[in-house]
Amino acid sequence: MELDALVGMRLFVLLVTAAALVAIVAKRTAIPYTVALVVLGLGATFVAPEAEVIVTPDLVLAVLLPGLVFEAAYNIDFATLRRSFGGVALLAAPGVIVSAAVVAVVLAVDTGLPIGLGFVVGAMVAATDPAAVISTFRQLGAPRGLSTLVEGESLFNDGTGLVVFAIAIRAVGGGVTPVDAVVSFVLTVVISAAIGAIVGFLVSRVIATIDDHLIELTLSVAAAYGTYLLADAWHESGIIATVVAGVVIGNYGRQIGMSERTQEVLDVVWEFLAFLLTAVVFLLVGLAISLPNLIGSIPSIAWGVIAVLAGRALVVYVLLGGAAHLTRLGGRNQGMPLSWLNVLFWAGLRGAVAVAMALSLPLAFPQRELLQEITFGIVLFTLLVQGTTVGLVVARTVDDPVPSRSAG
Repeated sequence: MELDALVGMRLFVLLVTAAALVAIVAKRTAIPYTVALVVLGLGATFVAPEAEVIVTPDLVLAVLLPGLVFEAAYNIDFATLRRSFGGVALLAAPGVIVSAAVVAVVLAVDTGLPIGLGFVVGAMVAATDPAAVISTFRQLGAPRGLSTLVEGESLFNDGTGLVVFAIAIRAVGGGVTPVDAVVSFVLTVVISAAIGAIVGFLVSRVIATIDDHLIELTLSVAAAYGTYLLADAWHESGIIATVVAGVVIGNYGRQIGMSERTQEVLDVVWEFLAFLLTAVVFLLVGLAISLPNLIGSIPSIAWGVIAVLAGRALVVYVLLGGAAHLTRLGGRNQGMPLSWLNVLFWAGLRGAVAVAMALSLPLAFPQRELLQEITFGIVLFTLLVQGTTVGLVVARTVDDPVPSRSAG
């Protein structure tokens, strides 16, 4: 026990040190920090394959992800999110299902993979991860409404993607009708959001009675992880619950009882925690993927990449762009600028959530290794290709005329 704890501590210090060094190097180059971390992880497994680091789904989903999504949700301005909510909802709910369906069809037609297994892959890669591009947004001064759309989509589609993935796994085993799937999806989302709202409200009320920034910070950490564990124990979506709790505490909680000192402390500490968690997550993504194992699945991976891009284009340009044009979601006659749609399309990176879902596939699941390899290959493409070029697309939005209110 003591030896395991010591080894774990050494590994943690090594990861944190590596993250700091990579951050220093990334600041001097055009490579996004998170992409550089993935490359470092890949390099470590390639150079020293015997130094195996086991990345478990629970490590990503229960230890690292709740803190990340809580910090992002806590810092989202509700007024901006409300104006963007139509677009966020389209991307995070029907957008996830459409993306998964497109991947399923393309893989079934072009690789012969059964449609059910193709939908499992689609569910795993449907959720986007903006961590690799948000820093680019901030550096280049991208419109706030656009940043909110990208962050809001990722926050909510992490949860909806996990729900769709769980339903897809059950469907492969049989016994799930389309009606059952829809009812299960809706109930999970609604109940999980209700859990997060209740916890966020209660914690906000408690914080309002306290004037001690250390206790209030501790309560925020307890809320971030406690909400996830509570929802998960009830077999609901811990991620959706944590996101809603973060939005409530970050907006309602700030208004009714946080002093300026407390807000300053929470902002700084959670920013540090998010930096640390992001670093560990993307290093582990690189460590979890073995490049030699992907070589034999390159044709299937290539079709998977094509399917993901096609599904993303359908969701962004047809679903979101069409809705913005028809209903004037942006509050202006021209609707959402095309440059925003281009960014949303190319910024649809996949990351830790997809890797965690792939790792969580049951050992006896049909064609488990192939499904994992396709997923890992898609994740690598989005991070290494889209992640390193999205800055060029974002830069074009800075000088474009944009709506005074964010689309959605």
